Amino acid sequence: MELGEIFTDALAYPFQNIMALILYLVLGIILGLAVGGTAFGISAGVAAENVFAVLGTGIIGIIIALILGFVISGYQLDIVKYGINRDSSAPGIDIIRQFVNGVKLFAVQIVYYLIPIIIGAILAVIFQHWLSGLLTFIVTVVFALAASMAQCRLAKTEDIGYALAIGDAIGDISRVGFIKLLLFIIIVFVIAFVLAMIVGFIGQLNQYVGGILLGILGVYLTFFTARATGLLYSGV
Repeated sequence: MELGEIFTDALAYPFQNIMALILYLVLGIILGLAVGGTAFGISAGVAAENVFAVLGTGIIGIIIALILGFVISGYQLDIVKYGINRDSSAPGIDIIRQFVNGVKLFAVQIVYYLIPIIIGAILAVIFQHWLSGLLTFIVTVVFALAASMAQCRLAKTEDIGYALAIGDAIGDISRVGFIKLLLFIIIVFVIAFVLAMIVGFIGQLNQYVGGILLGILGVYLTFFTARATGLLYSGV
C-alpha cells in the first residue's frame, strides 16, 4: 500500500470501531486507577510506618498493573495483526492470549533495545572519540526500525522466535523500504504533534475538557499507529 492509502485508512479506523476504542480506553483508565491506587496506598503505608501495608499494596498493585499493561500491549498487537491482514474490524478482548503476547512483546523489545546499548558500550571502549557516537547512533536507528518490524512479525505469527530472528527483522526494513519507513515515522510524528497541539489549545480554554480529550487522543493515536504499522507491513 502507498503511504497515502495507509494513513487514510488508519485515520478513519478508530472511528469505524468506536466500541473497541471505548473498550481500550476503559482498560487504560483501569490501569491508571491501579497505578494511582498503588502509589496512594504505598504513601499511606509509609506515613503510617506500616511495612506490611507498603509491601502488600505495592505487590498487589504492581501485579494488577503488569497484568493490565501486558493485556493492553497484547490488544495493541492484535490491532497490528488486523492491519497486516487488512481486516477493517477490531479485535475483542482475549485476556489470556493477549497477556501472553504482551509479555512476549516486552521480551522482544528488551532484546532489540538492549543490543544497541551493548554495542555502543563496546564501540566507546574501542574508538573513544566521536566515531563511536556516530556508529552507536546508526546502530540504534537500525535496531529501533528492526524492533518495529519485530513487533509486526510477532503480531503476525505470535511466535517469539520469529520476532527474535534479528537478521530477518532487519531484512524486513529493506523489504518495506528504508525511505518509506522513515517517511512513515515522520508523518506519524507530524500527525500526532498536530492533534496534540489542537487538544492542547482546547485544554487552555477548558482544562477539564482538555484533560478528557487528551486521554481520548492517547487511545486514538495508539489505534491509529498500530493500524498504520500493520498496513505498512502488510506488503512484506
